[in-house]
Amino acid sequence: MFGFSFLRRKWSAGTDWVPGRAEPLELPGLHHVSGRSLAPPWPEGCRSLLVGMGCFWGAERLFWQVPGVWVTAVGYAGGTTPNPTYWEVCSEGTGHAEAVQVVYDPHQVTLAELLRRFFEGHDPTQGMRQGNDVGSQYRSCIFLDDPDDRALAGRMLAAYQMRLAARGLGPVTTTIGGATRFYYAENEHQQYLAKKPWGYCGLGGTGVACPASA
Repeated sequence: MFGFSFLRRKWSAGTDWVPGRAEPLELPGLHHVSGRSLAPPWPEGCRSLLVGMGCFWGAERLFWQVPGVWVTAVGYAGGTTPNPTYWEVCSEGTGHAEAVQVVYDPHQVTLAELLRRFFEGHDPTQGMRQGNDVGSQYRSCIFLDDPDDRALAGRMLAAYQMRLAARGLGPVTTTIGGATRFYYAENEHQQYLAKKPWGYCGLGGTGVACPASA
């Protein structure tokens, strides 16, 4: 996440995956900006999505500023290791991506609007990296429980691909998946850029507008 390759280290303990642990390392606390609980239950009617778009520090800040978002949290998703640590995820031995959980009120902000911000907020053509942040944990991904929501994300991806191609950019590498387990990151990473506004943020888009719906 800092853009320095020496922070990346392959797991080499005689197995393909870091084993992890049965219990979370820490219980999620309160959101540093809103004071709301990072963990459910949330208000009735709220929905959630998981996105990975590179370093989760800047990605989380992007979404907590959106009107209609109830709460955000950073963590790890899409991999195999249960309850991983940050450094285990950085080893690329867990299969997880750095992810942001976005809990939102659909009466105040639509999923399409959140997805538009997702696509525009990073470069979804870069594969296993985002800028100087290199590794599978920085891949572009979306996880949505509802098949209709996944279909919407797929249509928006296809429409955005056409606009990116018209500007000479490569294929979108974003993966769209179904329900997956979200593991909360350590509390020091939650709302990191609110606690340390001078901290690193590698978030950057392509400058190409994404259709708000498809």
